[in-house]
Amino acid sequence: MKRGLNLVAAAFALTALSYGLARFAYGLLLPQIRNELSLDVTTAGWIGGSAFAAYCVGIMLAFYAIGVVGARCIALSAGVAATLGMGLVTVASSGWTLGMGIGLAGLSTGLTSPPLATAVAARFNDRDSPKANGTINAGTAAGIVFSGMAALLAAGAWRELYGLFALIGAGVTVWIWFAVPSCKSEQGASKPSLAILRRPGVRTLCVSAALMGLSSTAIWTFGADILRNDFRFSDERLAWVWVVVGAAGISGSLTGVLTNRFGTARVHGCALLGIALGTLGLAATAFSPGYGFAAMGLFGAAYIVSSGTFLIQGIKLLADRPDLGLGIPFLSLALGQAVGTPLFGATLSVTGTVGALAIFAVAACLAIYVRPQSAPDAGSAAHPGHAATASESSAGRRR
Repeated sequence: MKRGLNLVAAAFALTALSYGLARFAYGLLLPQIRNELSLDVTTAGWIGGSAFAAYCVGIMLAFYAIGVVGARCIALSAGVAATLGMGLVTVASSGWTLGMGIGLAGLSTGLTSPPLATAVAARFNDRDSPKANGTINAGTAAGIVFSGMAALLAAGAWRELYGLFALIGAGVTVWIWFAVPSCKSEQGASKPSLAILRRPGVRTLCVSAALMGLSSTAIWTFGADILRNDFRFSDERLAWVWVVVGAAGISGSLTGVLTNRFGTARVHGCALLGIALGTLGLAATAFSPGYGFAAMGLFGAAYIVSSGTFLIQGIKLLADRPDLGLGIPFLSLALGQAVGTPLFGATLSVTGTVGALAIFAVAACLAIYVRPQSAPDAGSAAHPGHAATASESSAGRRR
């Protein structure tokens, strides 16, 4: 694995950049952005939703293009999109320019995972691939922690923070050019078809992932805004909350261990219940700030574990197309987030904080009961490396 350390390190950095900074930092800095640009909660929701919608576009572009232009070009495009998007946010003067920047930054996340998975498969053998993927995917949690720590030091200067993130993005993009091999996915020649949704369990998995994604937007996009406006959290305290979310997310590295020990269905249900409790528990911050930290930490851990179980189920259901087994649950999750972000903003303005949190917690509970039947083990056995990779790689991918 030593010969691929440069690839792993660069891929880790790109994951931290695109997911931790370009995609999820918006939720942390939204209270400051809303104040300066005079955005109402519904507009903020539509802007946040643009990042998730752009993710869907990005992952589809990656699926169709990686067999033609190769992993290096797609990964490079992810770095460029993240850098330009965050640079545009730095100079945003209205909701329109902010939305374009956040959308472009969100596009980078969809372009990130497929080329990195292809590069790892080309560079590492079946024994080392799970370790490499596990390390790379931990970049999401690392990026969230970094954004929280940077916010502590910046003391409310959100434009300067996005400028710093853009500079980091430029450096990571250059690194990607030298570190990621110009390999092409063999599966890229076989374009994904809607017919794959007719396979047993796939549509049910998509519905469950979409419900989880919809529910998660309450925290990812509006959690910090609720803590500040409803519970008077300072910018410093909000930054520490984000650090807690990212640190708790590192527990997602145990997803494979947990599913092997307790079964995917049980872990899946517990993680979704954790998302529901973390979402609804945010309202308990009215009694003590400690409840806010606990609710956000529970959500961070449960979200990563839940996304990991969707990956494992997807690859078991589509053992002959592990790229789609990975991508389809993420795409469904992001579609739910694209719908959920503006929907939560509208719901919040009508029902208030407690009502909106309760409604979106119910969506996570529904996802517990909407899940596919167990996939046959034969498919997994035919591709043992894919199942192992899914277990390890669940640690940090967010959708």
